[in-house]
Amino acid sequence: PWTTLSASVLARTQFWHIMTDTPVHPKEPYVLELSGATPSGEMLPSMLAKSLAPCLKTIQTQPISIGASSPSEALSFTGTTLPIVPPLALKATLANPTGPLTNLQPLRDQTMNQLYSLYKNGASPAQQQYIDSMVTSQNQVRNIKQNLLAVLDSIKDNTADSQMTAAIALIQMNVSPVIAVHIPFGGDNHHDALLATETSQTVAGVATIVNLMAQLQAAGLQDQVSFMTLNVFGRTLGAGNTNGRSHNPNHQVSITIGKPFKGGVIGAVGPVSPDYGALPIDSSSGAGTSGGDVKAVDTLAAYGQTMLAAVGADPSVIGSITSPGGTGKVITGALA
Repeated sequence: PWTTLSASVLARTQFWHIMTDTPVHPKEPYVLELSGATPSGEMLPSMLAKSLAPCLKTIQTQPISIGASSPSEALSFTGTTLPIVPPLALKATLANPTGPLTNLQPLRDQTMNQLYSLYKNGASPAQQQYIDSMVTSQNQVRNIKQNLLAVLDSIKDNTADSQMTAAIALIQMNVSPVIAVHIPFGGDNHHDALLATETSQTVAGVATIVNLMAQLQAAGLQDQVSFMTLNVFGRTLGAGNTNGRSHNPNHQVSITIGKPFKGGVIGAVGPVSPDYGALPIDSSSGAGTSGGDVKAVDTLAAYGQTMLAAVGADPSVIGSITSPGGTGKVITGALA
């Protein structure tokens, strides 16, 4: 399925082999805290948001979660749990409703035009130029917002594809620096005969990513938006796992796509009793090897540090992450 991504997207797509060191579903928040490696228990999405908000000048600093499938996937920001706002709820909140308030908009415009003429007639040339620029800006902002709200109005459900449509609209509105979504890739498939559900969801999940990349390209955002994934744990890989897979604390695959990343594979998989797990990583090349300078237990922290480095976070923020084995660091071989 991954071959359905365009060559230009694959050239900046990475597959990361890392371990989260937990087989427990409710520990998703803990994994988002890089298993205790972040300062004050801050989640990686929130650390990314805090680093990005000042330069992006977003309306809010907090991330927005529009795709969590369970309360355990809810994000937190400086200790406060953030609400989950699925696409249909976002549409109901932001889409322009019909009614008296909306109908009053033309009357407001007429009044504002009269005030504009009054002020402009008594203004100096410099003041007139300033007033003209402000009116133009107001019209541009209104037109952009209305166009984007019309996009939200087209959303009919909370599926992964609808989440992508909502996410792109929120990015274009410059609401938040981080948007969290949920793409199914098999889920908790203990009794998935012949891995049929995993297979169909993998094909559909990749198609959703293809759709996202196409929308980013159409919006001219392909160099401004990075896509990152993280799972609470992976699944067992060994022989006999054809009728469902069990939880694997030693390995999961994360995907990153964006301008900051070199295309390829970071890390590797090797035998880890009783199944397979992530190997240590050589930080300079990104290769998975038993002699890597980043221990397997520290690959989750290294992943978080590398994501922060990829978006230009301050070195002090990156350095505030302390990995359990003490070898976590930026995987420089992953960065373009």
